Amino acid sequence: MSKIKVGISIGDLNGIGLEIIIKTFKDARMMEFCTPIVYGSSKVASINRKHLELLDFNFNIIEKFENLKHNKVNLLNIWSDDIDIHFGKSTIYSGEKAFESLKKATEALKNKQIDVLVTAPINKASIKEKVSGFIGHTEFLEGNFDGESLMIMTSEKMKIAFLTGHIALENVKKFVTIDNLIAKTKKLNNSLIKDFGIRSPKIAVLGLNPHAGENGLLGDEEDEYIVPAIKLLKEEKILAFGPYPADSFFTSKNLRNFDGILSMYHDQGLTAFKTLSFSDGVNFTAGLNIVRTSPVHGTAYEIAGKGLADETSFREAIFLGCNIHKKRIEFELLNKNPLAFNSKRAPNRAK
Repeated sequence: MSKIKVGISIGDLNGIGLEIIIKTFKDARMMEFCTPIVYGSSKVASINRKHLELLDFNFNIIEKFENLKHNKVNLLNIWSDDIDIHFGKSTIYSGEKAFESLKKATEALKNKQIDVLVTAPINKASIKEKVSGFIGHTEFLEGNFDGESLMIMTSEKMKIAFLTGHIALENVKKFVTIDNLIAKTKKLNNSLIKDFGIRSPKIAVLGLNPHAGENGLLGDEEDEYIVPAIKLLKEEKILAFGPYPADSFFTSKNLRNFDGILSMYHDQGLTAFKTLSFSDGVNFTAGLNIVRTSPVHGTAYEIAGKGLADETSFREAIFLGCNIHKKRIEFELLNKNPLAFNSKRAPNRAK
């Protein structure tokens, strides 16, 4: 398999995006399995390298995609105007440039110039100042590619998806329906099989209410919606179990026993995930016909420009994006011609 081309959007110019990109690819071993292409500006790179005293690192600056080098960290110059960087501050300018980088990387993904997209952190509010209706990476990509997205937070400890995302807590209840529960669990199940190579994934479904409703004493959503949904999923041979009380679920034993988790709302799942996997966790956008990953943290304005950023989550996002790309190719080969695929692995009994 040829080296995987990883497109990287630069993120908010005033955040830690370029710092974690540089720190990740200072290790030349990263280029052994992927070719990185950063969509940004040589001037931004120069300012960051000098400010952060990372002068021992160099990008291969290119003006055209055709000039990329597979053994270098390529930076595609997508704008050449003067750069206005104020580390640690939210500005309209930084949001505008972050969106330009995302757009260019998305175009490359559409044109199959890159295989995987990894996005550095953005400030949604600063982008919205210029781009009306912008909600976030996930929604933007869903509008540009096929499929319905499902956010999965993944680490060595767990893979957790969400019935609802960035909505007010008071609105969560209306989305807890049998149809929604079945649809989200199926998406998670499909992703665990296709993207992670798990043949028969076991999925834990969390309850909505404290103690998973405690037999209706603390809420009836579990009995009315979650239990019936799990029953119907099992009839379709999907190994879904629950509902489990969220306050006691995240033990080492439970995390070992399940391949995936469906959380009912944002903080229910992310509080546990970020507590256990903040440094090495990755945000994966499942459900689309492209592969996109990102670190779990944000722009980290409070440490931007100080050289303190931890690149671990971004590095793991590169690894995961490449692994999922490979898994999808394997899955397609296996399902295209399973007999031929398996015959290559079968012993020659004629001998």
